[in-house]
Amino acid sequence: MEDFNELNNEPSSGIQPPSPFRSMFGKMTSDMRFVGLFTIIYGAINCLSIIGAVIGIPMIFIGIRMREAADHFDMFKDSNDAKALRRGFESQSRFLNIQKILIIIGIVLFIVSILFMIIGFGAMFSAMSSYQG
Repeated sequence: MEDFNELNNEPSSGIQPPSPFRSMFGKMTSDMRFVGLFTIIYGAINCLSIIGAVIGIPMIFIGIRMREAADHFDMFKDSNDAKALRRGFESQSRFLNIQKILIIIGIVLFIVSILFMIIGFGAMFSAMSSYQG
């Protein structure tokens, strides 16, 4: 595993601005926390309905995984511990895996709903034409 020593190297003389990688890393973990919190809130709102709970509960779990990943990345940034980096990637991987499954389920449900609408409108127009004729 590559060692990201530039994250924690303190300058020996004078104060230098943080490296671009360090500031980008901090912004990334901040964004991850926001996305995780937003996903948890959105999942909780979905859980207000019984049907929405099917999507809401997994969303709460993926929001928690994203916030855990941000915490692990922050631990890595502070300590340069490779295990914290690995745990961060594992948590982020779980987030992305569950998110991918939810996206696939959403696409399938969207296609099925469109098919039901086409069949319903077809039956309605067929009934209207037989009624008028």
